[in-house]
Amino acid sequence: MTSPAPDTETPDTPSTGAAEPGRLQRWLPIVVPILGVVLLVAGWGRDLNGIVVALIAVVLAAVVLAAVHHAEVLAHAVGEPFGSLILAVSVTVIEVSLIITLVTAGGEGSETLARDTVFAAIMITLNGIVGISLLLGAFKHGPVKFNAEGTGGALATVVALATLCLVLPTFTSTQGPVFSPPQLIFVAIASVVLYGMFVAAQTVGYREMFVPVATEGEKRRAADAHEHDSTPSRREALISLALLLVSLVAVVGLAKLESPSIEAGVAAVGFPPSFVGVVIALLVLLPEGIAAVRSARQNKMQTSFNLALGSAMASIGLTIPAMAVASFFIAGPLALGLGSTQIVLLVLTLLVSILTLVPGRATRLQGGVHLVIFAAFIFLSISP
Repeated sequence: MTSPAPDTETPDTPSTGAAEPGRLQRWLPIVVPILGVVLLVAGWGRDLNGIVVALIAVVLAAVVLAAVHHAEVLAHAVGEPFGSLILAVSVTVIEVSLIITLVTAGGEGSETLARDTVFAAIMITLNGIVGISLLLGAFKHGPVKFNAEGTGGALATVVALATLCLVLPTFTSTQGPVFSPPQLIFVAIASVVLYGMFVAAQTVGYREMFVPVATEGEKRRAADAHEHDSTPSRREALISLALLLVSLVAVVGLAKLESPSIEAGVAAVGFPPSFVGVVIALLVLLPEGIAAVRSARQNKMQTSFNLALGSAMASIGLTIPAMAVASFFIAGPLALGLGSTQIVLLVLTLLVSILTLVPGRATRLQGGVHLVIFAAFIFLSISP
């Protein structure tokens, strides 16, 4: 008759011990973005020493994690695929702002910075994020399943955007890898139209094609979990939206403060100037990479692919039109055409992505193949 007593007391014991970590986890995503903005204001326009640069790097990483947290809260509040779309567009805003900031500052390789960053974003998302997500997801859950119709449509849009924006200028222009003004205007409009068509299909027309695929057992477990896991309230979602915007502003600004150190570091180690675009893409895609890996570990591979393909698509479909408009106000050409080595890597990536995504089922083998291609991209970026 004494056995029920421990059962009634055991829930109380861990709850008091877990109170402080829970409170810390709640406050950190709120404090970190504000700290990032304060540090941004304090360091803007000043010469920074090595200690301050290191501090900014640490805070930048923390703000990125905070952005991931708030994006996940929003994703939980609005559901898929809207959550992935919010993060993809937010990250692209960072990318465009950072590219324009660095291009207007001039410097070696600034005319190709947009091309290098967008191409790096494609390689990072389609090879790095997809590869790591597949590898971790398949290791934990075995062969992973996803909706081939949704991923196939997204990949088709990425293929069209990449070819129109990054391959065509190499072959259609007599001025090198630079579009003529009418060509640039057409490609910018076509990019916006393609991206808009995909967003309409993803969020309105065929939303069911972009939600995670689940077995009956997983559906029952999700239903049971839903009874104990309430959806964030409207107030919580709005707070997370505001803090996500603050986080993105902080990331853009802090990355700008870090950019001289990045360029100096790239030059100091003897890497080509184009590697700056790779570093920028790695920085701005870190939130989506973390979110995609978390989703893969939860066996939500469709969400991982929504993030990866959505990021690649937004990076081309929004960055190129924004840079096309900016090119009329920025001195110097806007070189978008890829070189021969980059075209080969792009074609290989798109071909392997088709073979990975079309069947609707993948293993860690495909993840390994994507990661090898990603390693080849990084190596050839360092040693072209």
